[in-house]
Amino acid sequence: MTTSGQAAVATAGHGGSTPGTRIEIRNLTKHFGSVIAVANLTFDVEPGRITGFLGPNGAGKTTTLRMALGLVRPTSGTALIGGVPYRRIARPLRVVGSALEATNFHPGRSGRDHLRVLGDTAGIGAARVDELLDLVGLKDAARKRAGGYSMGMRQRLGLAAALIGDPPVLLLDEPTNGLDPEGIRWLRGFLRHLSSQGRTILISSHLLSEVEQTVDDVVIINHGRLVKAGPIEELHGESTCLVRTSDPTRLAQALSDSAGVRSHPAEDGALVASTADLRLVGDIALKTGLPIWELRAQGGDLEQLFFALTEEPSGAAQTGAVA
Repeated sequence: MTTSGQAAVATAGHGGSTPGTRIEIRNLTKHFGSVIAVANLTFDVEPGRITGFLGPNGAGKTTTLRMALGLVRPTSGTALIGGVPYRRIARPLRVVGSALEATNFHPGRSGRDHLRVLGDTAGIGAARVDELLDLVGLKDAARKRAGGYSMGMRQRLGLAAALIGDPPVLLLDEPTNGLDPEGIRWLRGFLRHLSSQGRTILISSHLLSEVEQTVDDVVIINHGRLVKAGPIEELHGESTCLVRTSDPTRLAQALSDSAGVRSHPAEDGALVASTADLRLVGDIALKTGLPIWELRAQGGDLEQLFFALTEEPSGAAQTGAVA
């Protein structure tokens, strides 16, 4: 992003929006014939926090987002934004911004014209369009045809379109697709800034690693069903440390006898102790007369837990696979 773009991030507010708008999903269900795309889904997305909506491809994430935006009618249940369904929001662009597809534009129009047409529908002037193009790093490509944009540029254009009405709520479907590492880092900081303004942000992804450093909360679904929801810290599980020594069996016994610390051998001969207190492990090893070759903390394996949750085949035969 350019220096002016960074300044825009620092100064851009959302004067036309009302912070504190919650998304409430209650018993949301969608059937497509005999296929159950979403089944009795319930969760909240809180203001001022970034929520990751996670699950493998075909888990029902996009269908849920489409129901929240009134693009798909639920079989049962409700999706409320600020306490009302999307279709009852009088000025939707000023309340909810969304980016569900990176190709939702006319390929012959420039990026600037795409945003101007969108802004005209809500009485939003060209000044806001130019501000957003700078904000998302597309100022230099503003007059180029959007059909020639790279996938990363299309993602940035989609984000600018979502922000056209300065809304308090953002729904973004796979926003990191097509972004290079620098672009992902930029997006992370950009979303953090937006959430600090009190906006409610829901981003979907099929990869926990893409959003792990971005989100505050997670909602994980599989086969259209909720499998986990809550702060991302709760997914980290027990903190442990890995230690290498000349006699791991002896150290394991000493850890248990001296401090009640459980441990188990790793596949490569190291010892994994159920504590994050490296000093404790080092002191016990010293008292036991054992050398320490390596000692480092390690958190719970989020990726392993994510796959363990989403590989559960429960309900797969009845629900099928829908986006």
